[in-house]
Amino acid sequence: MTIPDLALDPRAVRLRDALGARILLPGDDGFDAARMPWNVAFDQRPIAVARPETAEDVVDVVRAAVAAGLRIAPQATGHAAGALAGTALGDVVLVSLAGLRGAVVDPVARTARVLGGSQWNDVLEAAAPHGLTALHGSAGDVGVVGYSLSGGLSFYARAHGLAINSVRAVQVVLADGALVRASRDEHPDLFWALRGGSGAFGIVVSIELDLLAQPEVFAGMLLWDASRAAEVSAAWAAFTRAAPESATTTLRILHFPPMPDLPPFLSGRDLVVVDGAILESDEGAATLLEPLRALGPEVDTFAPMPAAALVQVHLDPPGPTPALTAHVVLGGLPDDAVSKFVEIGTAPGLFITELRHLGGAIRRPALDGGAVTAIDGEYLAHTIAVVPVPEAAVQAAAAVQAGIAAFSPWRVDALALTFVDGPLVDRSHGFGTALGRLREIKAAVDPDGVFVAAHPV
Repeated sequence: MTIPDLALDPRAVRLRDALGARILLPGDDGFDAARMPWNVAFDQRPIAVARPETAEDVVDVVRAAVAAGLRIAPQATGHAAGALAGTALGDVVLVSLAGLRGAVVDPVARTARVLGGSQWNDVLEAAAPHGLTALHGSAGDVGVVGYSLSGGLSFYARAHGLAINSVRAVQVVLADGALVRASRDEHPDLFWALRGGSGAFGIVVSIELDLLAQPEVFAGMLLWDASRAAEVSAAWAAFTRAAPESATTTLRILHFPPMPDLPPFLSGRDLVVVDGAILESDEGAATLLEPLRALGPEVDTFAPMPAAALVQVHLDPPGPTPALTAHVVLGGLPDDAVSKFVEIGTAPGLFITELRHLGGAIRRPALDGGAVTAIDGEYLAHTIAVVPVPEAAVQAAAAVQAGIAAFSPWRVDALALTFVDGPLVDRSHGFGTALGRLREIKAAVDPDGVFVAAHPV
């Protein structure tokens, strides 16, 4: 079904005339499905959804939108759709990059060229036959571009730093419709800005990444009933204080509802879990894990595994999930902070309360990096609440914010941009001292503010 043009905004009609089937307007079959992000807690209502399948399509979309006097928001998967929730989208064309997927690996150079709508599973599938992997996130269905250009915190990060520092080049369509390649040698100021400013400067149609020679990794999870949360949390805190940079781990308290689709060891249970990866020999990794294994976990999957399987370790939801989240970066994790974590995690209202170990290479700025190169903190505290119905959103928002507020005594002025998933977050702590220069470059390449970004500069 298509509603009559007379009922549409004239600007939308201009888009249809210019782009034909590459644009979906309100009332078109498929529009509602196309406008919904992965995080379905957020109801995006743009004036139109564009569905380009090539870089040339993206150029056409940008030129048509600008000619119609509209703004543009690029989106690959919509995992971070909450970051756009405070932005009115009535004059915004949502550009869904889901049709631009694929990765080509150069095994000699150990690089990958990845199309703008690709997910990490696309990269891992292409890299694994060559014994290579990437600084990917904990879920395989997350978009590569948004993750990589906004920081990127992987289970390799304490040893290898943020994924943003693995970016070699970016192909991007600017507000004037120009398709340019930005690298250290081409448009270097733009390249610097994209590495941190991401979608604020244009639509990324491809990205080139350095890969890791890592065919196998020692990784997994340890799981206990949540009644053990206090002793496990104390042991994990002690483990991380002494851990080498080769170990990147996470501590979580989870509350699973009783669901038939879940395995019995998860369904209807409250659990405490340690997961991650250790880039040591099997014997060295096992030695490091001894203090945690001494607590007798109910489940222990830590073992050598193909690197591509690392995305299965963190038990991320397998499909679109309505959720609200918040996070804060901590300067340390003293005993009273550990006790506060247990208190928050075992209280009702939250689905997940999480601590991620930072430090190491995550904290060291890259000398030749972009606007964002590091996170200046030792831990990241993260709260997640599920929003099963819209009416639950207020309560869920209060729960995640209250959980994070409890960590205030240990917080530092830093943020992980890939964890920002709400409209009322001061992102200046994520950009740091780069913010002024980012704004100057934004004014130069997008003076009319065409691009609407999840993380505006």
